[in-house]
Amino acid sequence: MQLDIESLRTFAAVLDQGGMTAAANTLDLSQSAVSWKVKRLEERVGRDLLVRDGRTISASRDGRELLEYARLMIKTHDEAVTRMTSTALEGTVRLGSTEEASAKCTGAVCGRFSRIHPNATLEFHVDRSSTLATRIAENELDVAVIQLHLHQVQKNDTLLWYDQLVWVSSADWTYPDGPVPLVTFGEDGFYRPTAEAALREADISYHVAFSGPSTASVLSAVAAGIGVAQLSSRSISDEVVPWARAESFGDLEDVVNVARVARGATSEVAAELLADLRAELGEIPLTSGR
Repeated sequence: MQLDIESLRTFAAVLDQGGMTAAANTLDLSQSAVSWKVKRLEERVGRDLLVRDGRTISASRDGRELLEYARLMIKTHDEAVTRMTSTALEGTVRLGSTEEASAKCTGAVCGRFSRIHPNATLEFHVDRSSTLATRIAENELDVAVIQLHLHQVQKNDTLLWYDQLVWVSSADWTYPDGPVPLVTFGEDGFYRPTAEAALREADISYHVAFSGPSTASVLSAVAAGIGVAQLSSRSISDEVVPWARAESFGDLEDVVNVARVARGATSEVAAELLADLRAELGEIPLTSGR
């Protein structure tokens, strides 16, 4: 008889979470996959491991006995995987990221990096692109994921992905005519200069009605009808929709998200982090000529 770790992990999760559905959510599996793994485990041991009483699931006598071994086997397995996949890489790397990139999955990259390289120290900072660009130019950061206009890309920047800029408004407050209130990230925000220039070129009077420190705050302001904003197309939802009045403005310039390293020699730990960011976040082929 052979017991596979993932079936044991699923069995333990069902008992820990109190049901198949909760276990499926925890393990990021479908409910049918969880049921199948538990059934396969029961077939392999030749015994019923769970007692089902309506919506309640508990361990049978044999299940309680197996659960003790399962927890020990899972713990030993995971420790071995961590040990065999970890490295002796040492040093400190300071990473800066925009909020958008952090939400996209920079945080997940950082978590995995710290697990694989337990002897390395990772410092993670979230800020605006303009602030991050300044900090990396002054060697206060080692690597930064920032958003740029295409003409701002530097020779050694690693291109990650493009964002299409769009004008957005609330679904209920569309400002079809007259002066418009503008929602921005503040004077140092990435989108404000291009938004103001576009409104001036369209001869539309405006005033800054809201300045927020984060994407969440700006999106909330737009959804509430406080004003219109220029954001990534990823921001469009049922509540935040393309601003119809801006259709006459013409297409907005795409922007690019890049990973930038500080000047000078890149440390081994910084180079490893840069490679992980490129592998996880990169949507642009290395040969892209766009």
